[in-house]
Amino acid sequence: MWLSYLWAAPEINPINRKARSIPVLNVFNVYGRVFFFAWFGFMVAFWAWYTFPPLLTHTITANLHLTSAEVANSNIVSLCATLFIRFIAGPLCDRFGPRWVFAGVLLIGAIPLGLAPLVHDAQGLYISRFFIGILGGSFVPCLVWSTGFFDKNIVGTANALTGGWGNAGGGITYFIMPAVFDSFKARGYTDGVSWRLTFIVPLIVTIATGVAMLVFCPDTPTGKWSDRHLHAEQNLVSHGAATTTSPVGGVVDVPGGIADKASFDGRNTVVESEKDKESQDHASWDHEAAISKEEMRETARGEVIQKPTWGMVLGLTVSPQTLFHIATYMCSFGCELAINAILSAYYVKNFPSLGQANAANWAAMFGFLNFVTRPLGGAISDLLYNLMGRNLWAKKIWILFCGCITGILLIIIGKVDPHHLPTFNGLIALMAIFLEAGNGANFSLIPHVHPHANGIVSGTTGAGGNLGGVVFAIIFRFMDSGKNYAKGFWVIGILMIGLNIILCWVAPIPKGQIGGH
Repeated sequence: MWLSYLWAAPEINPINRKARSIPVLNVFNVYGRVFFFAWFGFMVAFWAWYTFPPLLTHTITANLHLTSAEVANSNIVSLCATLFIRFIAGPLCDRFGPRWVFAGVLLIGAIPLGLAPLVHDAQGLYISRFFIGILGGSFVPCLVWSTGFFDKNIVGTANALTGGWGNAGGGITYFIMPAVFDSFKARGYTDGVSWRLTFIVPLIVTIATGVAMLVFCPDTPTGKWSDRHLHAEQNLVSHGAATTTSPVGGVVDVPGGIADKASFDGRNTVVESEKDKESQDHASWDHEAAISKEEMRETARGEVIQKPTWGMVLGLTVSPQTLFHIATYMCSFGCELAINAILSAYYVKNFPSLGQANAANWAAMFGFLNFVTRPLGGAISDLLYNLMGRNLWAKKIWILFCGCITGILLIIIGKVDPHHLPTFNGLIALMAIFLEAGNGANFSLIPHVHPHANGIVSGTTGAGGNLGGVVFAIIFRFMDSGKNYAKGFWVIGILMIGLNIILCWVAPIPKGQIGGH
């Protein structure tokens, strides 16, 4: 029974048409297809975003005559553009739809990726890595798109899978880039030519993915992004759940009413042509979930994305709930980014006999664990939420638990600074489990917070993750001129525990919020 959810057409919410299970293995189903392009698109973007680090430790550093400080500076620069793109991507998703923003980030980011082989000095490396950082912004439309297709009972798992499998691109790059580099070397090319040619592979895959996303996938489960308000109202009417308190069924009390584009006659019903079209469309929908009329109204009132305004962006960004997610995601994903950039070099420092390729392979473990750990964080969050009677405090406490345990493990790694390979691998893997599970747990709760502006909340939180990446990269940069990685680990561990605790008192969602429960 449970296995059939992996390919069977899912049960859906009758109002927003979000799926209540994930057909992971069925790309012919629209939900399975969007799920595939969400995680695969982000994985490709993450791989392309991190094309430099696997070869930067030895090959590129030697070819461009870089110092350790310049390498560390480039790691910081690569996160700066991503921070900005993630922040603006949220409102753009709410305005134009996540599919177009996602594809746009991939195709625009492919331009500096294709120009990367022109780098010949440290300044060129800074410029190249800054603009390639655009690709890191794809995380926000990835998660907003996933949230738009999967309902509250499963959205934590869906977001954790798309984000986790996508984040695994940070591990894949440590295998693919050295392997492609070695293949060009074997054909007789010099180091300087070989590392430049390796960028051809991620460039082709990135462009192909962005185009395929536009060709094969829809904006929302109900069709065009611009029609999402109309469909929610129509579905309320067709299920007899619309009220009579307003000309549009009284279903919206947030800015930018959801029926802006709807057409109604004098009897508070959708015009006949729309009703006929809607009845024809129903034949193509998968079976609907049974939910109360009150929940239907709440879904339409509070969970349909609204057109963003500057006031809305500012107000939601400084809300205590959003600040909590910024702080905790700054710790979890920010720490992951910073460690991902230096881990190969840390292996080389503690185990010089490994060499560049073997050190990169061990460092890839940290990224590859996202295939399991981030989905595990989201799945446990959903499980706790459902077991505790849809109590959102269960999701929040799980985030805090993951963050504090990660902080403790970072302190242990930094203080022990293992020079025994199995011990080092074991501590890094254990820390990665809780660190990456925390990422999944975070974006399991976010769809419940201000659900009418999910793009804004996701974008500011995602930008917070990159801000953490910049802060923690700076910490690594100034630990004995970027060479004392162990000290950086324990300093970051202390900061992580503090930032997780500082806003632990904030309620999971604002008092009186409509929708998202």
